[in-house]
This record gives sequence, structure tokens and C-alpha cells, in this order.
Amino acid sequence: MAPSPDRPVEITAATRHYRGIFQRRSAAEIRELAHTKRFMERLTADPDFRLALAENIDCPAKAAAQYGLERDPADVPTLWRHDHLKWRHSDARNRWPRAAAWDDYLAEMFQHRDMIREEGATEAIHPRFDQWRQRQIRRAYSELGASAHSVVHPIVAFELSEGCTVGCWFCGLSAEQFVGHVSYAEKASLWQGVISAMSERFGTAAQTGFCYWATDPCDNPDYDKFIADYYHLTGALPQTTTAAPLKDEALTRRILGLFSQFKTVTNRFSVLSVKHLDKIHAAFTAEELMGVELVMQSKHALSSKAVAGRARQRMEKLRRAGKSDKISQLEIDHTTIACVSGFLVSMVRQSVQLIVPVPGSDRYPLGYRVFGERSFDDAHAFGAAIDELIQIHMTPDMPAHWPARFRSDLKYAPLENGFKLTSRCLEHVIQNDACGHSFGALLAAGNLTVRELISAVVDAGVSPMVAAEFMDAIFATGVLEEFGSPAEFDIDMGPVAPAARAG
Repeated sequence: MAPSPDRPVEITAATRHYRGIFQRRSAAEIRELAHTKRFMERLTADPDFRLALAENIDCPAKAAAQYGLERDPADVPTLWRHDHLKWRHSDARNRWPRAAAWDDYLAEMFQHRDMIREEGATEAIHPRFDQWRQRQIRRAYSELGASAHSVVHPIVAFELSEGCTVGCWFCGLSAEQFVGHVSYAEKASLWQGVISAMSERFGTAAQTGFCYWATDPCDNPDYDKFIADYYHLTGALPQTTTAAPLKDEALTRRILGLFSQFKTVTNRFSVLSVKHLDKIHAAFTAEELMGVELVMQSKHALSSKAVAGRARQRMEKLRRAGKSDKISQLEIDHTTIACVSGFLVSMVRQSVQLIVPVPGSDRYPLGYRVFGERSFDDAHAFGAAIDELIQIHMTPDMPAHWPARFRSDLKYAPLENGFKLTSRCLEHVIQNDACGHSFGALLAAGNLTVRELISAVVDAGVSPMVAAEFMDAIFATGVLEEFGSPAEFDIDMGPVAPAARAG
């Protein structure tokens, strides 16, 4: 029996938009998109298919037929022919309506992705959490490079298993070996209480959550029962990402059945090789996979891998051996696969961590940072745990005892009435006629606490209110280092002279 929430669940703008993508199109239009999608999957994953297209450039249908594809590539040349790419986003694109329809579909999907980011806002129901999350979003745009725009900052992720059976060599979270999973029969009551606690505190923002992390959903045979509860309690079916869709095909089909019923977000299959793609395409029709993005992870796929976790370890090993450290066909500034700005909950260990995405590094090899962790025995204790993490780590203002310094990845340059900070992908210009230059110099030196910095500026003749408000404004942009505990204060974060800062 499905659980009932204490109040009616709300269908959000993101869900209405997503359902509309399918409802506005006829069955015939959906079928056309499904077969264009299947063509694009083969194109992205399979170098032999790309070669076959090149060898049959004047009659690409021959290549498509070899792979059992219904889409004639000649109908969508702007999606694959280099000499047609110039027309892909021009007025001339309407000469190829199937390709134009695909790009229109993608645009709507990207719009939905951005709407999910907005659905995580909690300003009205939990302003303290919202202020913290918005600051993390601003920091991420500055710090994460090419990864930033694909990160939607869900407020929570749940692990329903411990470890993973798949063992992908590129796993950005370095998932451990599989240990076990939680049983729905044993944990249903706790699970429903935990989801309800999230909804009570964060409202519809809880709909951004999902139920995997360094785990694979298909390692839990009860997974579909857990996410069905999630839908009935929050109003959204969580996204499923699995690298093992063929492990338990019946489970996968139940997951796809829930998608067909509720349609709130696209699922994802990680495709580990061309042979894996062959098997997935053989098991599921193009129409059945219309609600599934196939993420191509094979060696020769036209995709990139985040430099975090095992992928980062592989690159370092190749460098030490004096070999090329290229691990994917596309090399972009892809820094992390982590996406949550909020809570990571293990239902196996019954623990909750407060986390944010950061670039993979020696300090944060998995591409995310943990600010704090608590355990819980029941739903009430879970609620108390997240309340405590918020109370400790989400202060409205930058604490007076914190070191006051810029993030170590930023390059600082003084301006007459402020300063300029340059990250790997953004430039920040922050100005204040009364104290901007002084603040910049002191933050770049990085040897004062917040209290000491404000005192120094006030001693120089600046109004205490002006100084405090400007400090708050700088903090809100996400350009300052944040600290989880006093133990971090002594870590060398890299506050150095302007000329030595990394760009």
C-alpha cells in the first residue's frame, strides 16, 4: 500500500514542464525522436559506426542498416556531418525537420535541467538552508569549470546499498566493493519517516533528491519500492542512474514502468563498452528507452570523464609511467561527478553527511567535500541530525573567528576601489568606494580572522555597518574559503601573494 503524505503533494513547474515535453508531441513524433536518439547513441559510442558513415557518406543509410537503425542519417546531417554543422542552429536547419525536432527536444531537456536547479530553492520555507545553498551554487559556477552547468545541486541523495558490484575503472566516487543493501520489508517505515522529515523541512525542494551515490540502484532488488514511496511522499520520482540495467532486467523494467506512469525526470544508463550498448539496444526498443539517457563511458566514445575518483587515479598512474594521461576522447574541464549541495544519507549505515561538489584534488579526491556527519536511529533522530548540521554549518553571516581569505584557486588583482578575482572559468569584480581596496588586500594576505579584518578596516575610518555589510556581500558571492571545523583553520589553503596565486 502506497504511503500517504500528511498534505497533498505539489506538482512543480519542473514536473509540469517535463511532462509537457511528451504530452505536447504525438505518438508519431515521439517515435521519430526515439529513433533519432538511437542513431545519436550509436554515433556517440561506436567508432566503427562513425567510420562506416564516413565510408558511405553519399548513402549513409547503408551504414545505418548494418546496425539495425531505422533513422536514415541523410535525414539528420546537421547532427553528424562536419560540413553541415554550420547550419545546425541557423534558419537553414528547417531543411532537415527531423534534426530540428531533435534539437528542439534537447533544448527543452536542458531547460528542465535548469528548472531542477531552481526547484531546489527553499527561500520561503527554509531561508537559512537556501542562503547556504545559493552560495554554494555561486561558488560552483566559479570553481567547477565545465562541470558547473550540468550540476543542478539537488538537496539530498540517498544510498540504499553499501558499495557497488559494477566496479567501473573511471568511477568518480571510487565506489567500494559491494557489501549489502537495505531491505524494504525491514526499513520501509524508517525510509518513509526520513523522506517525510525532508519534505517537512524543505517542501518541494525534496523532489530534487535521488537514491544512489557511490552505489548502483540495481544492486538493491527493492529499489523500485523505495522510489515509488519517494514519489507518493514528495510528488516526484527520483532519477535513476545505473551501469547495470541488464543485471536484473525485470527490476529495470519496473523502474521504466514507474517512469512511464509518473514522468518527472529522465533516467540514465551508463554504457561501459560498445558491446554493452549492443546488449542494451537488443534488450530495449528505441521507444522503451525514450525516457533514458545513455551515458557513453566506453574508451572511444565521444564523451569526457571527470578528473575525480578512479579516473583521477588512472591519470596519475599514466603520468608516473611517462605515458599520455588521456582517458577519454573529449578532454574538457570536467572536475567532478558530485552534484549535491546538501545531504548524503546512507540508509545502510544510518548516517547523514553535509556535502558540496568541489573539483577533484589531492585534498578532495572524490570531487566533493564533507562538512559534517551525524548518525540516526529513527526518523526523529534523522530530522534532529540535519537540523544540527544546518545550525552548525549554515551560519547566516561569516563567523567572526573564521580566517578571512579568498579561495586558494582564485587569482587576485587589486583595483582602485575594489578587486578582481579570476577563477578557472569566471572573473569576479567586487567594488566598494569606501573600503573595497582595503578588503581586497587584507583578504589576499589571508592572515586575519573576520573580526580582525573588520576591526582593521574600521580603525582606518570605515563605518562599522559599511564594513560588516560589505563582508557579508563578499561572503555571499562564494569567493571566500569556508571552514567545517576549527581543525581546518591551520590547513595550508594557499593564501599567498597575488603573483603566486593559481589561475
